Formats: sequence, C-alpha cells, structure tokens
Amino acid sequence: KRADFKLETLPAHHAMNFKVIDEHGRQLDMGRNLAQLRAEFGGQAQQSFQNIAARDVPAAEAGQFENLTSWSFGELPELLEIRKGNQTLFGYPALVDHGDHCDVEVFDDPQEAARIHHAGLRRLFALQLREQVKFIEKNIPNLQQMAMQYMTLGTQEELRNQIVMMALERACLQAPLPRNEAEFNTRKEEGRARLSLLAQEIARLVGTILAEFAGLPRKLLQAKPFGSAYQDLEGQLARLMTKSFVIDTPYVQLAHFPRYLKGMVMRVDKLKGDPSRDSQRIQEMTPLVQQWQRAEKQLRSQGRGAADARLDEFRWMLEELRVALFAQELRTPQPMSVKRLQKVWESMQR
Repeated sequence: KRADFKLETLPAHHAMNFKVIDEHGRQLDMGRNLAQLRAEFGGQAQQSFQNIAARDVPAAEAGQFENLTSWSFGELPELLEIRKGNQTLFGYPALVDHGDHCDVEVFDDPQEAARIHHAGLRRLFALQLREQVKFIEKNIPNLQQMAMQYMTLGTQEELRNQIVMMALERACLQAPLPRNEAEFNTRKEEGRARLSLLAQEIARLVGTILAEFAGLPRKLLQAKPFGSAYQDLEGQLARLMTKSFVIDTPYVQLAHFPRYLKGMVMRVDKLKGDPSRDSQRIQEMTPLVQQWQRAEKQLRSQGRGAADARLDEFRWMLEELRVALFAQELRTPQPMSVKRLQKVWESMQR
C-alpha cells in the first residue's frame, strides 16, 4: 500500500538524486529533495522553458499568440513537442490572463498549465462578453451591504469581480473546455443567454453566506475559554472564508457554506452546555484532519500546479463530518461518521 512507504522516514541513500541542468547543459545544483529544488529553481526553469518554446515559434507566427481579446489563434493543442538540439521537450500551452488581454504561453507542468489556462479562458470569455459583464457589474443586488460584511476579507471591487467571474465560470466553463474557435464561440453564445440570471443567483448565495459570516468572528469569542474547540473553530472559519472564497470554491460546495457557518454557531451554543462532549468529538476527528493536512502540505511541496481531486473531496467530507458531529440538526446530504471517513481515507492510500 502507498501508506506503507513514508518517504520522510526513508534513509537518504534510498531517495532519487536529482540534477538541475540549465538550457546550455550546465549543472546548477543537485540534491535528493525535489520539493526544495523546485522551490529554488522552479521559476527560473519555467522562464528558461518558455524562452526555448518562444524560439521554436517563427517570428511571423509569434504575434498571433499575444495580446489576445478573441479566439484568433487556431486550435490550441494539449501538448507541444519542442526540439532543442538533440533533445525533445514537451510543453503544455495555456491562455494566460493579463487583465485586458490574454497571451498563449507554454508551461512545463501539465497541472499548472491547466490551472492557468482555465483562468485565462475565463478572462477571454469576459473580454468577449464585455457588455454583459458591464451590465452585471452595475446590477449586483445588495452589493454595498455585502461589501460591508466582506470588509475584513477584501474590497467591494474584489467581491464584485469574484461574483462576475463565478457567473462566467458557470455560464461558459463547463467541461469539456473549448479547444478551438468554433467551440469557443458556441460556448460564448450559450453563456450570453444565461450570464445575467446566473450572476443574480450567485449574488443571492454570496449574500446569504456573508450574512452568516458577519457576526461569526465575534460569536467564536464565546468559545475562547474552551481552548481546543476555539482553535478548531478558528481554523475551520479561516479555511472556509478566504479572501477569494467565491471564485476558489466549486459552486456545488459554495452552496453548502451557509449550513457550515450555521453549524459553527450551533456548536458554540452547545459548547457552553457540554464542553466535554465537544472535546471528545474533537479527539475522534483530529487524526483524520491531521492526515488530510499532512497530505495537503506534501502535495503543495511537490510543485506549483500540484492537485489531487480525492484530497479536495475529502476536505469537503471533513466539513460534512463537522456538521454531523457538532450540529446534527442541520443534516448532511449523506450519512457521515468518523468510521466512514476512516474507511474512505484507507481506500485513498491503496
């Protein structure tokens, strides 16, 4: 099983030795800690890779991949072969969001390319649906009130932009993503018809979430005498309510935020009546949370684009477990228990 091999416990001589070679064949560094090498040289390596990729494109063609406000660059391949001397490098092209335009750039990491391309594609739809976006920006219901509740996280402009971008996400960026101009234009017209209604729906949900959030930091202070519960609640709130919670959270999960936040309020109210019960349930849940946190930390250390759908899913299962343990009255979409999540975690390690 994967869990039987803990890399951090292996003697150093069992780890693979990595060399960092520049574009001229010179060795820059060597070591067994890939995460550390990536952290130190990742940006430099990506820049060198893009320089090589740029030289592989004829100057006459390079312009068609820059300053893009529409899909005017033909079909975008998922993979590019780039030849440098006797070497063949593989690159992953992506649309890169530059605010008022996009560029096509090539990346050496497929997950990083996919993440950047998704955001770039969203920007290209925004540029093409400029009039609809302007209308939405001017007509978000209760924006000022929401901005007041969002103040501790960010500005009104940031909140408005996230609502617009999430509307574009839902209107235009459902899988599979377009790979050519015809597919892009079809998706654009489909999205145009739905964009305003989706923005209204998202704004209502965000308003509900922020209304629940508004008094929560103060409410949590009531749990301060109960140290472990208070720390757990603070950590939960910090993970849920980030500055970019609207656009960074899949909409299907964002819809559950009001229930998660209500569950925190109910937990604080119950805590004062029976702190030992809360403490016992924290002890039951903590090993699962720590396992997930360690796996997340290890994943982040692997590189810029590292992602794991199973870890993301488990993160939301932990949120549902909190509801099941501390606010049962709110119900969960499916039965949740510590034993069930232990089995899920074990299956993920195979």
